[in-house]
Amino acid sequence: MLKKFKFLGLAAALVFALLLAACGGGEDTEQESGDTQNDGGNEDAASGVELGEDELNIPYVAWAGALARTPLVQQVLEEVGYTVETTQVEAGAMWSSVANDDASFMTASWLPATHQSYWEQYQDDVEVVGEFVAQAPLALTVPSYMDVNSIEDLKGNEELGEAVEWEIVGIDPGAGIMQNTQTALEEYGLENWSLTPSSEAAMLSELKTKIENEEPILVPLWKPHWAFAEMDLKMLEDPKEVYGGAGDRIEAVAHKSFKEDSPAAYEVIQRITEDYNEEMENELLVAINNGAEPADAASKYLEDNPDLLKKWTEGIGE
Repeated sequence: MLKKFKFLGLAAALVFALLLAACGGGEDTEQESGDTQNDGGNEDAASGVELGEDELNIPYVAWAGALARTPLVQQVLEEVGYTVETTQVEAGAMWSSVANDDASFMTASWLPATHQSYWEQYQDDVEVVGEFVAQAPLALTVPSYMDVNSIEDLKGNEELGEAVEWEIVGIDPGAGIMQNTQTALEEYGLENWSLTPSSEAAMLSELKTKIENEEPILVPLWKPHWAFAEMDLKMLEDPKEVYGGAGDRIEAVAHKSFKEDSPAAYEVIQRITEDYNEEMENELLVAINNGAEPADAASKYLEDNPDLLKKWTEGIGE
């Protein structure tokens, strides 16, 4: 009889222990499920919430648009926890550094026309992350008071050629628009004309001086650019579409490993480029042209648009 009670006691204790284990296991499962749901929620908020490699480098060329976009992107990335260094380079170095994975990404790819040669060289190693501006036309540009309307009007134009010493005032030699302009000289048979490299700042300074004196000048230019708001200019028609017709796309381009290396940064850039447009860029360009430092212009823009900053950073780094 005592053995029977002992057996029943042991059986009851075993059942009780199993019940406790089952209850406890249910609580653990529920908690784990809750944690999984929370993780999934963060992933829904930002595909790739982890910062990953948190030291980034953005190479840029000192073109007006790049000077506007680069600090804006930099400051948003710093807001979510990245350390971002920017490096001024020429166009060729900008592309090669990203393609070689020595830099993280760029904000100044012009495709399909202006940077076609770079894309053909590096396309296996890079990818487009997002688009800043859908159509950015490029062309030979003159003050509106000049009596030329097409690149074709330059051929054999002795009066104009002698007035400007047969010179087109260019920007940095590695720029895609310089390559396009050299091609235009060949395609339109402008044997007497030459393209003089300088820098964007030097070209714009000379353009402004010539306009103040109402003198002729030819330069390669593009939109969006503050020069078209501040000066009365016209782009010359390009029947052969050497400069790409309606215009290039201005895009963010990164090394193909960037999404895996720095997933949150990849996500942030995609969010920014979904909203960024020509109007936004013009606002930054005008502020910079009016004397603001590019970084200050970017800071002011983000301060004035907190909803955008929240949209671009929400769920990142949590």
